[in-house]
Amino acid sequence: MAKISRPRRGSLQYWPRKRAKKILPSANWVAISSKNSEKVLGFIGYKVGMKSAYAKDLTLDSMTKNKKISFPVTVIECPSMKIFSVRLYKNNNVVGEFLSPTLDKDLKKRVKIPKNVSSSENTKKLDDKNYDDLRIIVYSNVRKMGLKKKPDMIEVALGGDKLEDKISFVREHLNKEIRVSDVLSRMQLVDIHGLTKGKGLQGAVKRFGIGLKGHKSEKGRRRAGSLGPWHPARVTFRAPQAGQLGMFSRISYNSKLLDVGSIKDKDINPAGGFKNFGLVRTDYIIVRGSVQGVPKRPVLLTFPLRKTKSADKKNYDSIELR
Repeated sequence: MAKISRPRRGSLQYWPRKRAKKILPSANWVAISSKNSEKVLGFIGYKVGMKSAYAKDLTLDSMTKNKKISFPVTVIECPSMKIFSVRLYKNNNVVGEFLSPTLDKDLKKRVKIPKNVSSSENTKKLDDKNYDDLRIIVYSNVRKMGLKKKPDMIEVALGGDKLEDKISFVREHLNKEIRVSDVLSRMQLVDIHGLTKGKGLQGAVKRFGIGLKGHKSEKGRRRAGSLGPWHPARVTFRAPQAGQLGMFSRISYNSKLLDVGSIKDKDINPAGGFKNFGLVRTDYIIVRGSVQGVPKRPVLLTFPLRKTKSADKKNYDSIELR
């Protein structure tokens, strides 16, 4: 019988395995904007829960074409967003920032406004042209959801190559709400940035997937047999040991967006509301598959970074939630 050799467990691509610094992770807007030409490249959503969906498969060359199939889906509530400030860039460095002239009255009570940001009346920096790119800081209207009072804020890039188009978009939407139907559309692919469910301190078996030692082994079964050689006389970071598991920032690539709707047009709430969430009160989206994190946790929806043909060609019709 061949010798079983398993020198390590767990990918070093995700390292260090420690809790994320913030609940709402940021995105690589330079890479995303270079492959997409839409106006707003991201949107803030809140995970609601999972359901089962029945839909007619219209995917080309599919073995279940024109048949009704069942698959799991995730509902994400997406309240409208508003522009908090506009950040100006030159050579990938921030050269200026100014607040939106129409901020909510109670926003100053919930969010700390930095002192180095210009006053709300100073929007003339858009005409100076001393910059080569701009991005917007948006915040979600969570009060409409009844979830909490403090909004979540994040920087979002604008797609397109022309700076004039970005400036006109900012001027047009400084006083308006941005809805998810204005950004995302049905049957497109989205990347979902979010935090996984926190599990606290876990051992090496659950954290890295190492095998259990024999029942007669000394010094425990649920640990590595050896942490390393005598020399060098130190334990490397590659040795699987106990530590933090969960609350990691992860990306779910190429999730199929099945539906974009409003609760006023179509009520998807089950009797008594969703478990651990409650009732959906604003706009929502439905994506195929699971989404990392627990209910009520904010996620960032972005346009796809690396679109695949197999995920893009999937198409469904007459979606029903059960």
